[in-house]
Amino acid sequence: MAVIHCLTHVPFEDAANIGLWAQENGHQLKYSHLYNNDSLPETEDFDILTVMGGPMNIYEHDKYPWLKDEKEFIKRAIGNNKKIIGVCLGAQLIADVLGGKVVKNQYKEIGWFDVTLTPQAEKSEFFSKLPDVFTAFHWHGDTFKIPDDAVHLASSNACTNQAFQYGDNVIGLQFHLDYSKQSIKKMLENCSDEITESLYIQTHKQITDGYSNISTIKELLYRLLDSFCY
Repeated sequence: MAVIHCLTHVPFEDAANIGLWAQENGHQLKYSHLYNNDSLPETEDFDILTVMGGPMNIYEHDKYPWLKDEKEFIKRAIGNNKKIIGVCLGAQLIADVLGGKVVKNQYKEIGWFDVTLTPQAEKSEFFSKLPDVFTAFHWHGDTFKIPDDAVHLASSNACTNQAFQYGDNVIGLQFHLDYSKQSIKKMLENCSDEITESLYIQTHKQITDGYSNISTIKELLYRLLDSFCY
């Protein structure tokens, strides 16, 4: 049994189907809800770290002072060779810690859009398990630069840098394979003001019509976690 520690930034973005995978595989899932000023664990107290999404920018230290401590914690976890997965904001935080600057993307990307793996992904023990092209869920306005010594693994039409791998123990995903139907409903309830007319922002109906994709992204998530965590 592994101990998986999850960092969350808002009440409506939890471990979602990562948590379900952990439960189904007999792992222990623990949380630090940073928006509640929860304490961070010692790095020896967990095996795998998951850093989830959130609507804030990673540089908003004045508004979210816990971001500084979180970045230092992620840096320590990387230094201690912990397995780490960052999703959306989580991937941006990891990229920043590794020296990959986070900037505003040319487009906001919200909804169901295809992700294409790079040629380097074929050499990844984890990403080689995924299809060359697949539909994922997106909800972001920022993007990360690929850190030095990290490998660029995926892109979309709206966002060039969709995934990276650092060594054998750190993965950053800009897109969501983790979201359940409930996760997307929560996003629509809490962040609907971001759904405006734009090239890569789908309508509420297009997003909900895409619920048929959820079983597929869950299967891809499980495939990735099975190869990464064992």
